[in-house]
Amino acid sequence: MNYTIRICGEAGQGIQTTGEGFSRLFSSLGYNVFSFQDYESRIRGGHNFYQITFGTDEVFAPKKFLDLILTFDKRGLEYKDLLQRGGIVIYDADSLKQSESDERFINCPFRGMLKDAGLKNIFENVLSFALVSNIFSIDKKYVYKVIQDIFSDKSEEILAQNMKAINIGYTYDIKKKIGLAPSNSDSKILLDGVKGVGIGAIGSGCKFYSAYPMTPSTGVFQYVGANAEKYNIVVEQAEDELSAINMTLGASFAGVRAMTGTSGGGFALMNEALSLSGMTETPIVMLLSQRPGPATGFPTRTEQGELLYAIHAGHGDFPKVVFAPGDPLECALLTNKAFDLAEKYQIPAIVLTDQHLVDSLYSYEKDLKIDLKNQDYRLRSAEFESYQDYKRHKFLDLNKENPLSPLAVPGDSKQLVFTDSDEHDEEGHITEDGEVRKKQLERRYFWKIENIRKEMSPPRIYGNKNSKIVLVGFGSNLGILKEIANNKKLSICAIHYSEIFPLPLRENSEEALNKMLNAYITICIENNASGQFQKLIESEYRLKFSNNIRKFDGRPFNYDEVLEGIYAII
Repeated sequence: MNYTIRICGEAGQGIQTTGEGFSRLFSSLGYNVFSFQDYESRIRGGHNFYQITFGTDEVFAPKKFLDLILTFDKRGLEYKDLLQRGGIVIYDADSLKQSESDERFINCPFRGMLKDAGLKNIFENVLSFALVSNIFSIDKKYVYKVIQDIFSDKSEEILAQNMKAINIGYTYDIKKKIGLAPSNSDSKILLDGVKGVGIGAIGSGCKFYSAYPMTPSTGVFQYVGANAEKYNIVVEQAEDELSAINMTLGASFAGVRAMTGTSGGGFALMNEALSLSGMTETPIVMLLSQRPGPATGFPTRTEQGELLYAIHAGHGDFPKVVFAPGDPLECALLTNKAFDLAEKYQIPAIVLTDQHLVDSLYSYEKDLKIDLKNQDYRLRSAEFESYQDYKRHKFLDLNKENPLSPLAVPGDSKQLVFTDSDEHDEEGHITEDGEVRKKQLERRYFWKIENIRKEMSPPRIYGNKNSKIVLVGFGSNLGILKEIANNKKLSICAIHYSEIFPLPLRENSEEALNKMLNAYITICIENNASGQFQKLIESEYRLKFSNNIRKFDGRPFNYDEVLEGIYAII
């Protein structure tokens, strides 16, 4: 049994804090939780909402229909048509200067109660948080704990005022109660995509992170920065994206694992330096957190519109890898794999997320273990000193198991480490020799891309593997695919790709490809207008999808609309 709450209001009214409070509360009680945000690109005003689905059933994606609306603005009243049977709207008629006669609307005079108690209006979100918790019959001690955790860095006076607001919310005489099925689980932990990528980077040994703030990538920048001292990481806010990626290249060339992050237009500025990474074979990891474009687009909304751009970014032929994780756990694991492959093959690696993934909270079991790999592939110290006749781009026998030129650390030996952005010879010096160019590309491009492909994992398959209706997607649509695969109304096979470029070998993807080739209906689902993922799969594996479901209004898919889309097709 699951329930969905939507909290509505203007920017600056504490909508995010209230939403995260509910997510913490329900996960601490052992319920499965999924929450996401919808917010406008402004500091104050506008209309925002935060939606939480929680309960005893697994939940991975947004729901269309609501059980409770808590609103601090008039726009929130307009969602009444999304209410489930028995659903209610909590609002303050005096504050909104609007009274509703519909019996589903419950007027709670938040501001009036606060005024009577000598508290300011800013406590209305805490008061309402307690009031809604009481509707679900949650013991007040759990609400105290959540509020204490959220405001742990505030003064005793502020904390005491919050506790007072909780008591007011709990003592308000509200007749409506929603029966909450008991949880059979211990408390859970919450992760979002920001923490997932950040954990993956720190766990991979990242020692340098440089970025220019740009939504929705900034969260990872802040997370790594907040942990910089603890894990001995240099974090630099650059003056622009060109500087950010070039600093990252410099740090990597100097011998440490390095990462940069950006979104949309920032990634466009980084493209020349991305090519420099390919030419000089300097490993870097880039976070590309997508938002709707082109140009400034929808700065705070979501889209999967940069898949092909990420794959084809940069000029000239050089290998790269692109991962598109589907949830926070995959964010950690694939950021780790990006660091590993980037350094192993001396290439740039891109982690492709989007606003929906980085800003959404998912619950996991409290004892979640994330196994990360941290192998140093560089030639250092004594090993480098004793290496004979070091050349940064030395030609090695391509028939051997690992014909990669060792990635040495400058200054760790008397031997010279030299490279150049022009085509270069084995020692790194500029050349225009055609034969040298050919040999460099054979080593730098062909050998690498074919061997990287062997390391890419096949897609995961969910639901009824014998179903003749196959739904295929990538990246942040993992949650929707899992929800549809779990549904009891239709029998669906769902296939999810997160290791995108180069795509896994055909022979390693045989099970998934056979499901698609033998299906009556194949539906490609993605959040963009042009069907970028569909084009990629069709061209790579020479198959045709029979149908597609695309969404490009800046909002993520919800479970019900995808199910409706499938019904419309079949």
